[in-house]
This record gives sequence, C-alpha cells and structure tokens, in this order.
Amino acid sequence: MSSLTSATPDAPPAGRRRWLTLTTVGLAQLMVVLDSTVVNIALPAAQADLGFTNADRQWVVTAYSLAFGSLLLLGGRLSDLIGRKRTFIIGLIGFAAASAIGGAATTFGMLVAARALQGAFGAILAPTALAVLTTTFTIPKERARAFGVFGAIAGAGGAIGLLLGGFLTQDLNWRWNLYINVFIAIVAVIGAVVFVDHVVRTGPRPKLDVPGTVLVSGALFALVYGFSNAETDGWDSAWSWGMLTAAGVLVIAFVLWQLRAKHPLLPLSIVLDRNRGAAYISILIAGAGMFGIFLFVTYYLEVTLKYTPIQTGLSFLPMIGMLVLAAQLGTNFLVPRLGPKIMVPFGMALASAGMIYLTHLTATSSYAADILPPLMMLGFAMGSIMPASMQTSTLGVDRQFAGVASALVNTSQQVGGSIGTALLNTIAATAITDYVTSHTPPTPSVLADAAVHSYATVYWVDASFFAFGAVLAAILFRRRGQGLSLSHTPAAAPAPADDPVLVH
Repeated sequence: MSSLTSATPDAPPAGRRRWLTLTTVGLAQLMVVLDSTVVNIALPAAQADLGFTNADRQWVVTAYSLAFGSLLLLGGRLSDLIGRKRTFIIGLIGFAAASAIGGAATTFGMLVAARALQGAFGAILAPTALAVLTTTFTIPKERARAFGVFGAIAGAGGAIGLLLGGFLTQDLNWRWNLYINVFIAIVAVIGAVVFVDHVVRTGPRPKLDVPGTVLVSGALFALVYGFSNAETDGWDSAWSWGMLTAAGVLVIAFVLWQLRAKHPLLPLSIVLDRNRGAAYISILIAGAGMFGIFLFVTYYLEVTLKYTPIQTGLSFLPMIGMLVLAAQLGTNFLVPRLGPKIMVPFGMALASAGMIYLTHLTATSSYAADILPPLMMLGFAMGSIMPASMQTSTLGVDRQFAGVASALVNTSQQVGGSIGTALLNTIAATAITDYVTSHTPPTPSVLADAAVHSYATVYWVDASFFAFGAVLAAILFRRRGQGLSLSHTPAAAPAPADDPVLVH
C-alpha cells in the first residue's frame, strides 16, 4: 500500500493525534452503550408523562434493538464503502438528531419512531467507531492500550448509564436521558472533524452486496424480534418460534450466498478464523451474561433493598473501577504475554464465580459484605473478557473489511443481549410463579422472597453461561505462537497494491 500523510504545522503530533482519535471514538461508543440503560431508567417517568400502557412500554426498547440489531452489518459495510470518517460523522449527527426528536416527543408513536431512528444510526455509528480504532492503531503496544480503553467503555457503559439515568431522571426530567446524547455528539463531531483521518480511495470502489445485505438484515431482524417476542408473549408463542425459525433459514441462505457472491458482504474467512470466531462467541456469551448482572441486580437493589436510582448507580461504581483496572492490566501486560486463550477463560470463570456469589443474597443482605465483593469480581471479569476479545476479533482483518468485521462485534453483543433478555426474564417469571404456588397464601413477605428466589435462579443460569464460555474459549482460542499473534500481527492487512489510498 502506498500512502502519504499530510499535516499542518500546528496539527497535533501523530502519536497525540491517535490518542485524541481514541477519545473521540470512546465518546461515540459510550453514547451508544449507555443509551439503553439510561432510557430504561427513564421509562416509568416517560410512561406517566405520555400515558402509554404497560403492554406498549416494551416497544420503546424493542424499536431501538430491532433497528440496531438488524442493520449492524450494513452499517459496518457502509464505513468500508464510503469512508470511515464520513460514515462516523453521519452516524453521530443522525444519532443526535434522533435523540433530540425522542426527547421532544409529545406522543408514544413519536417516541417509538425516534428510538427506531436512534437504532438505525447506532447501527452505523457503533461498528464504524471500532473500525476507526482498528485502522488507527497499528502499533501492537498502542493498539493493546487503545483496545483496553475501548473495551472498558464497552463493558462499563451500562453501569455508567444507570448512574447517569438515575441522576437525570431524579433531578431533572426523563427527556434529558435523550437530550444528553446531543451534547456528547457535538463534542464527538468536533473531534471527528479535527482528529480522525480521512482516507481517499484511489482504486476501484467496492460494491455493496445487496442480496447479502437483505438476507442478513432480515435474519437479524427476525432473530431479535423472536427473542423480544418470547420475552413478552412467552416461548410457546407462534410468533416467537416463527421468527426464530425464519432467522435460521435466512442465516443459512446468507451463508450460501456469501460462498458464491462476487463481492460478499461478509467474507466467511473473517468468521472462520479460529481466534476471531472464538472472540465473537465470547462476546456473545458475555453480552448474554451481562444482562443478568445489570437488570436483576438493579431490580434487587431498587425493589428489594429500596435503593433510589442514584444509590443504585453509585452501587455499580466499584464494578466499573475494577473493570477499568482489569482492562488496562490485561491489554498492557497480561494479554501480550498470555494471550486470549488464558485471559478470556479466566474472565469467564471469575464471572461465573461472581454470579454464584450473588445467589446467596437475601431480602436483608448488606451492600458491603454481600453485594460489593461479587460486583468487583464481575467487573474484573468483564475487564478480562471484553478488551481481549474485541482486540482479537478484528486482528489481521484486511483493511477493506475492517468495518464489517467490527460490526460483527456489535452484532455478537446485540444477539447475546437479546438472548439474555428473553431467556433470563422467562426463567425469572417461571421461578416467581413456582415459588408463590408452593408458598401460599401469597403474602407480601412471600412475594418479596419469591422475587429474591427468582433473582438467585437467574444468577445460577448466568453462572452456567459463563462456565460454558470458559470451557469453549479455552478450547477454541489458539495458544500463543499459533496463527495470529496479539503482539506482532498488524491491525489490518495492507490494501492491495492496485488500490492505493491517500490519508489526510
């Protein structure tokens, strides 16, 4: 690849410029990740204000997840086709505009439409942010540090959202949970304009695989919808199984098409590489498991222990601290020396132990002795899993497919979250029903104990998720020195010689 970098005399030094790019990308990632939790906290207040029913309430969340999940691979590929800087800025502006519309919503329909629009632009923004990071940091040591920060943001964003959402809802207004994105996006757009490199392609422009895009977008839509419907209507719903079956058929059709497509949306070699495949599976399992941490621990703190939203958010801060610590230790020292084959199974095993610790909670447990230790364990576990997996998932991918490879990271998280949402909610509801049935009459004390029992059941299932992930990661990841190396392989393979690029 031939390239030329031009800079004005007062431009930041190349090294400093890269870290300012990381700051910009980190802001975008934080905005996308925390959006789900801050909106969840705002839902009761939004429902009271706009007057929609409990049955309709799920669509405020589902509209976002459907658009986001189904369009992720398309969003990632767009960044490969029209340029990462341009796509990144479009995603930021679109996400901010949709957030402003949602914050100003005067009807339920307007709010749902805004959430769907948020999801669509989030599907553009999230994979593009990771692709910018992948192609910006090519020096192994710097790449490890950058992915440590990015992975920490991805893992901690949900907990930060709980704290921020509690503050905004309690002290300001539920609408500020959406308006806040506008201010974050303004700063990120300025950073993108100034610091993110613009790559001008001088070779042939890649073509979009339209049939592949339609097939995979339909598959992801059906998959997310199927799990969302199972959460609300149960696993015996014809819609749930019908959509999940349709998703399976469309995935098979997509794979068969990719084998013969002249310009495939997702070259199967990206997924079939053993290390990258293991990384995507690990991210999916972690995404499913993290749902149990945030949602059910939040319910326990607020409903059982009567914490305020702000107190609940503050309760998660030690977890965030441990996650950041583990992410930095892992990516800077441990992953280069031990590799993901050690770090990811270790994180999964620690997360499983943390979930088992949570099963001992009662209606009178204390924060310091019973809640703080497992949260710190889980934070360190996530900090061990996410950065190592994210770094491995895009390692060695050809630059022209960095966007779609990055999109697979977000797709894995989204699918994992959808599975976790549907499966764990169903398990919790069944556990409550069984407990109340066997402890009649249903007094307030019995109902309170039933809720705690349902949480414990979920934690056991979550522990099994992570234990399975530990075994699978240990088997699938290559040993250090086999195949791609985290400390020696560049972030992206050079573009072909007949496809030079010019970097501004």
